[in-house]
Amino acid sequence: MRVLTNIAVRLTGLGLGVTLAVSGCGLTGGPAASTSDTADGPAARVALLLPDLTASRYEAADQPYFAQRLKELCPGCTVDYRNAAQDAAKQLEQAEDALDKGAKVLVLTPVDSAAAAKIATIAKDRNVPVISYDRLVLNAAVDYYISFDNAKVGDLQAKALLDALGSDAGSGDILWINGSPTDNNATLFKQGAHAGLDGKVKIAGEYDTIDWNPDNARAWTAKTLGKLSGRKIIGVYAANDGTAGGAIAAMRAAGLPDVPVTGQDAETAALQRILAGEQYMTVYKAIRPQAEKAAELANDLLRGQRPQAPAGVDNHAGKIPSFLLDPVAVTRDNIADTVIKDGFVTPGSLCAGNYAQACKAAGIGG
Repeated sequence: MRVLTNIAVRLTGLGLGVTLAVSGCGLTGGPAASTSDTADGPAARVALLLPDLTASRYEAADQPYFAQRLKELCPGCTVDYRNAAQDAAKQLEQAEDALDKGAKVLVLTPVDSAAAAKIATIAKDRNVPVISYDRLVLNAAVDYYISFDNAKVGDLQAKALLDALGSDAGSGDILWINGSPTDNNATLFKQGAHAGLDGKVKIAGEYDTIDWNPDNARAWTAKTLGKLSGRKIIGVYAANDGTAGGAIAAMRAAGLPDVPVTGQDAETAALQRILAGEQYMTVYKAIRPQAEKAAELANDLLRGQRPQAPAGVDNHAGKIPSFLLDPVAVTRDNIADTVIKDGFVTPGSLCAGNYAQACKAAGIGG
């Protein structure tokens, strides 16, 4: 048994200051194990199964950051990347095909947190470890979970919306747009937001956005606005930037003025809306340290090592060893000190075209 002593994993970015103290012992056994202790590690296939193409983060950030870090740790390893495009049945097929092609570790962001239990069970039957990435797989044993404090995401959104509304919080109604009901993270965002907003705002209507689809959020907003004759909408709780964009488009089409709207994911389009005064805030989750930590865990598992995690999260099948990062609220006032400073978005891409003047006013150079 190989003992790992006092290895500190520093997750940088935005001055998050998240230090995960990892200590414990490496466990060997199973087809993924290796006695190799070289810098290269064992050459193997690692399947990266991501859920969604509508949120830009998965293609633009998660996949390349993960692949780059795994290549650094294991030059001979292959990343078998698949995206299920919000189709749970397709994700199951992708997982089975990846396993048939020899994947030794699955890194899985489930389309449907409950349905993904079947993927985890199939992998376990083949002695292939599973890392639940970003979203928690429910009702089945997985080896690790790495994500953000997702209830805190909702709390940050709630606090920001209340700050934006100020003394006007009781002067009208808000629209409430949650994420997909099949995503366990969306449940946690909703819980955190309700804990912060219930009793402090009046809710004109609440909607769970199927598949996180912005078009669904836009259609629901338009339909709801048509039923609210004479009622004043003063804000929108939107669980992510895509649903925020859908709500804003519907309100614009209805001729309504800009009101505070929340979001999440720090998408470039959302940051531009924030600069233009169309969206109030977003939540930035530093994807690079998350993706890199997942790659490091995958490499550990390929070597037969199981580092101790600093937390445990219940997925209804037991306590899953977990690494949870801190999310950060982003408004116009701190774009430069957060996503720009961290390199998540460049001034050149953010300040292109019509947004050059808004960037200048916010102190962001193009």
